[in-house]
Amino acid sequence: MPRLTKKIKEKVNNVLALLDEHYPTEDKCYLHYEKPYELLIATMLSAQCTDDRVNIVTKDLFKKYKSIEDFASADLKELEEDIHSTGFYHNKAKNIIAACRQLLTEHNGELPSDINELTALAGVGRKTANVVRTHIFHIPSIVVDTHVKRISNKLGLVNCDDPVKIEFELMKIFPQDHWGRYNTQVIAHGRSICKARRPDCENCFLAQDCDSYIKK
Repeated sequence: MPRLTKKIKEKVNNVLALLDEHYPTEDKCYLHYEKPYELLIATMLSAQCTDDRVNIVTKDLFKKYKSIEDFASADLKELEEDIHSTGFYHNKAKNIIAACRQLLTEHNGELPSDINELTALAGVGRKTANVVRTHIFHIPSIVVDTHVKRISNKLGLVNCDDPVKIEFELMKIFPQDHWGRYNTQVIAHGRSICKARRPDCENCFLAQDCDSYIKK
Protein backbone atom coordinates (compact mmCIF):
# COMPACT_ATOMS: atom_id res chain seq x y z
CA MET A 1 0.00 0.00 0.00
CA PRO A 2 1.25 3.52 -0.71
CA ARG A 3 2.56 5.19 2.46
CA LEU A 4 -0.27 7.09 4.13
CA THR A 5 1.14 10.52 3.42
CA LYS A 6 -0.70 13.83 3.49
CA LYS A 7 -0.97 13.56 -0.31
CA ILE A 8 -2.62 10.12 -0.11
CA LYS A 9 -5.02 11.33 2.59
CA GLU A 10 -6.00 14.27 0.38
CA LYS A 11 -6.52 11.94 -2.58
CA VAL A 12 -8.73 9.61 -0.54
CA ASN A 13 -10.81 12.54 0.71
CA ASN A 14 -11.16 13.95 -2.81
CA VAL A 15 -12.07 10.61 -4.40
CA LEU A 16 -14.66 9.71 -1.77
CA ALA A 17 -16.21 13.19 -1.84
CA LEU A 18 -16.49 13.13 -5.63
CA LEU A 19 -18.02 9.64 -5.61
CA ASP A 20 -20.58 10.84 -3.06
CA GLU A 21 -21.32 13.85 -5.24
CA HIS A 22 -21.96 11.83 -8.40
CA TYR A 23 -23.44 8.57 -7.10
CA PRO A 24 -25.94 7.52 -4.39
CA THR A 25 -24.47 7.08 -0.93
CA GLU A 26 -26.66 4.17 0.13
CA ASP A 27 -25.40 0.64 -0.35
CA LYS A 28 -27.05 -0.78 -3.45
CA CYS A 29 -27.04 -4.42 -4.42
CA TYR A 30 -27.16 -5.13 -8.15
CA LEU A 31 -28.10 -8.76 -7.61
CA HIS A 32 -31.79 -9.59 -7.22
CA TYR A 33 -32.88 -11.54 -4.14
CA GLU A 34 -35.67 -11.72 -1.57
CA LYS A 35 -34.26 -14.08 1.06
CA PRO A 36 -30.80 -13.80 2.67
CA TYR A 37 -29.61 -17.18 1.38
CA GLU A 38 -30.64 -16.16 -2.15
CA LEU A 39 -28.11 -13.33 -2.03
CA LEU A 40 -25.44 -15.81 -0.96
CA ILE A 41 -26.24 -18.07 -3.91
CA ALA A 42 -26.54 -15.20 -6.39
CA THR A 43 -23.15 -13.87 -5.31
CA MET A 44 -21.59 -17.31 -5.69
CA LEU A 45 -23.01 -17.45 -9.22
CA SER A 46 -21.63 -13.97 -10.01
CA ALA A 47 -18.01 -15.16 -10.00
CA GLN A 48 -16.68 -14.57 -13.53
CA CYS A 49 -20.20 -13.65 -14.61
CA THR A 50 -22.15 -10.41 -15.00
CA ASP A 51 -24.83 -9.42 -12.51
CA ASP A 52 -27.31 -9.10 -15.37
CA ARG A 53 -26.76 -12.70 -16.42
CA VAL A 54 -27.05 -13.92 -12.83
CA ASN A 55 -30.33 -12.05 -12.40
CA ILE A 56 -31.71 -13.72 -15.52
CA VAL A 57 -30.74 -17.15 -14.18
CA THR A 58 -31.93 -16.63 -10.61
CA LYS A 59 -35.34 -15.37 -11.73
CA ASP A 60 -36.27 -18.96 -12.58
CA LEU A 61 -33.81 -20.65 -10.22
CA PHE A 62 -35.36 -19.20 -7.07
CA LYS A 63 -38.82 -20.22 -8.27
CA LYS A 64 -37.70 -23.80 -8.81
CA TYR A 65 -35.68 -24.09 -5.59
CA LYS A 66 -37.80 -22.39 -2.94
CA SER A 67 -35.70 -23.05 0.16
CA ILE A 68 -32.25 -23.88 1.46
CA GLU A 69 -33.50 -27.46 1.81
CA ASP A 70 -34.34 -27.53 -1.90
CA PHE A 71 -30.82 -26.47 -2.84
CA ALA A 72 -29.24 -28.84 -0.32
CA SER A 73 -31.09 -31.81 -1.82
CA ALA A 74 -30.75 -30.72 -5.44
CA ASP A 75 -29.55 -33.16 -8.09
CA LEU A 76 -26.06 -32.03 -9.05
CA LYS A 77 -26.45 -32.55 -12.80
CA GLU A 78 -29.82 -30.84 -12.84
CA LEU A 79 -28.52 -27.84 -10.92
CA GLU A 80 -25.56 -27.64 -13.29
CA GLU A 81 -27.98 -27.36 -16.19
CA ASP A 82 -30.01 -24.71 -14.35
CA ILE A 83 -26.96 -22.46 -13.83
CA HIS A 84 -24.99 -23.45 -16.95
CA SER A 85 -24.99 -19.98 -18.52
CA THR A 86 -23.22 -18.40 -15.52
CA GLY A 87 -20.03 -20.31 -16.34
CA PHE A 88 -17.92 -22.59 -14.11
CA TYR A 89 -21.17 -24.37 -13.41
CA HIS A 90 -19.58 -27.64 -12.23
CA ASN A 91 -17.89 -26.04 -9.23
CA LYS A 92 -20.68 -23.55 -8.61
CA ALA A 93 -23.36 -26.25 -8.45
CA LYS A 94 -21.24 -28.46 -6.21
CA ASN A 95 -20.46 -25.57 -3.85
CA ILE A 96 -24.05 -24.30 -3.70
CA ILE A 97 -25.30 -27.73 -2.64
CA ALA A 98 -22.48 -28.18 -0.12
CA ALA A 99 -22.86 -24.67 1.34
CA CYS A 100 -26.62 -25.12 1.79
CA ARG A 101 -26.04 -28.44 3.53
CA GLN A 102 -23.58 -26.71 5.85
CA LEU A 103 -26.12 -23.99 6.60
CA LEU A 104 -28.64 -26.66 7.61
CA THR A 105 -26.30 -28.84 9.66
CA GLU A 106 -24.08 -26.16 11.22
CA HIS A 107 -26.24 -23.02 11.38
CA ASN A 108 -29.85 -24.22 11.66
CA GLY A 109 -30.58 -22.92 8.17
CA GLU A 110 -29.56 -19.35 9.01
CA LEU A 111 -26.79 -17.31 7.44
CA PRO A 112 -24.02 -16.49 9.91
CA SER A 113 -22.75 -12.91 10.04
CA ASP A 114 -19.22 -13.78 11.15
CA ILE A 115 -16.68 -13.47 8.33
CA ASN A 116 -14.86 -16.66 9.36
CA GLU A 117 -18.06 -18.70 9.54
CA LEU A 118 -19.17 -17.40 6.15
CA THR A 119 -15.85 -18.16 4.46
CA ALA A 120 -15.95 -21.66 5.99
CA LEU A 121 -18.93 -22.40 3.73
CA ALA A 122 -18.08 -24.25 0.51
CA GLY A 123 -17.20 -21.89 -2.33
CA VAL A 124 -17.54 -18.73 -0.23
CA GLY A 125 -14.60 -16.34 -0.35
CA ARG A 126 -14.20 -12.95 1.29
CA LYS A 127 -15.91 -11.12 -1.58
CA THR A 128 -19.08 -13.21 -1.27
CA ALA A 129 -18.96 -13.05 2.51
CA ASN A 130 -18.59 -9.27 2.47
CA VAL A 131 -21.52 -8.87 0.08
CA VAL A 132 -23.66 -10.80 2.57
CA ARG A 133 -22.31 -8.83 5.53
CA THR A 134 -22.92 -5.52 3.77
CA HIS A 135 -26.43 -6.10 2.45
CA ILE A 136 -27.92 -8.60 4.89
CA PHE A 137 -26.30 -7.67 8.19
CA HIS A 138 -25.31 -4.05 7.42
CA ILE A 139 -21.82 -4.65 8.75
CA PRO A 140 -19.25 -2.24 7.25
CA SER A 141 -17.30 -4.31 4.71
CA ILE A 142 -15.30 -3.62 1.57
CA VAL A 143 -16.29 -5.81 -1.37
CA VAL A 144 -13.47 -6.23 -3.88
CA ASP A 145 -14.88 -7.15 -7.28
CA THR A 146 -13.30 -6.58 -10.69
CA HIS A 147 -14.37 -2.90 -10.76
CA VAL A 148 -12.94 -2.15 -7.31
CA LYS A 149 -9.72 -4.00 -8.11
CA ARG A 150 -9.17 -2.25 -11.44
CA ILE A 151 -10.21 1.27 -10.51
CA SER A 152 -8.51 1.31 -7.10
CA ASN A 153 -5.25 0.43 -8.85
CA LYS A 154 -5.78 3.02 -11.59
CA LEU A 155 -6.39 5.70 -8.98
CA GLY A 156 -3.24 4.69 -7.11
CA LEU A 157 -5.08 3.87 -3.89
CA VAL A 158 -3.55 0.39 -4.00
CA ASN A 159 -0.83 -1.28 -6.01
CA CYS A 160 -1.60 -4.99 -6.09
CA ASP A 161 -3.86 -7.57 -7.72
CA ASP A 162 -4.70 -9.71 -4.69
CA PRO A 163 -8.35 -8.98 -3.72
CA VAL A 164 -7.75 -9.79 -0.04
CA LYS A 165 -4.77 -7.44 0.16
CA ILE A 166 -6.76 -4.75 -1.63
CA GLU A 167 -9.62 -5.18 0.86
CA PHE A 168 -7.34 -4.70 3.86
CA GLU A 169 -5.40 -1.83 2.29
CA LEU A 170 -8.60 0.08 1.53
CA MET A 171 -9.88 -0.60 5.04
CA LYS A 172 -6.78 1.17 6.37
CA ILE A 173 -7.27 4.35 4.35
CA PHE A 174 -11.08 4.64 4.12
CA PRO A 175 -13.42 5.69 6.93
CA GLN A 176 -15.83 2.88 7.82
CA ASP A 177 -18.90 4.74 6.60
CA HIS A 178 -17.50 4.52 3.06
CA TRP A 179 -16.63 0.82 3.10
CA GLY A 180 -19.99 -0.41 1.83
CA ARG A 181 -20.85 2.45 -0.50
CA TYR A 182 -17.43 2.45 -2.23
CA ASN A 183 -18.20 -0.83 -4.01
CA THR A 184 -21.63 0.38 -5.13
CA GLN A 185 -20.25 3.68 -6.40
CA VAL A 186 -17.24 2.16 -8.15
CA ILE A 187 -19.44 -0.38 -9.94
CA ALA A 188 -21.55 2.52 -11.23
CA HIS A 189 -18.41 4.41 -12.25
CA GLY A 190 -16.92 1.36 -13.95
CA ARG A 191 -20.08 0.79 -15.95
CA SER A 192 -20.63 4.40 -17.02
CA ILE A 193 -17.23 6.13 -17.33
CA CYS A 194 -14.19 4.05 -16.36
CA LYS A 195 -15.06 1.08 -18.56
CA ALA A 196 -12.46 -1.66 -18.72
CA ARG A 197 -12.10 -1.70 -22.51
CA ARG A 198 -12.63 1.97 -23.25
CA PRO A 199 -12.39 4.32 -20.24
CA ASP A 200 -13.71 7.83 -20.91
CA CYS A 201 -10.83 9.55 -19.15
CA GLU A 202 -11.45 12.95 -20.72
CA ASN A 203 -14.88 13.14 -19.11
CA CYS A 204 -13.97 11.45 -15.82
CA PHE A 205 -14.47 13.58 -12.71
CA LEU A 206 -11.76 11.51 -10.96
CA ALA A 207 -9.10 12.20 -13.60
CA GLN A 208 -7.29 14.76 -11.46
CA ASP A 209 -6.74 12.12 -8.78
CA CYS A 210 -6.08 9.18 -11.12
CA ASP A 211 -2.47 8.02 -11.36
CA SER A 212 -3.22 6.13 -14.59
CA TYR A 213 -4.53 9.28 -16.27
CA ILE A 214 -1.85 11.59 -14.90
CA LYS A 215 0.90 9.27 -16.19
CA LYS A 216 -0.46 9.35 -19.75
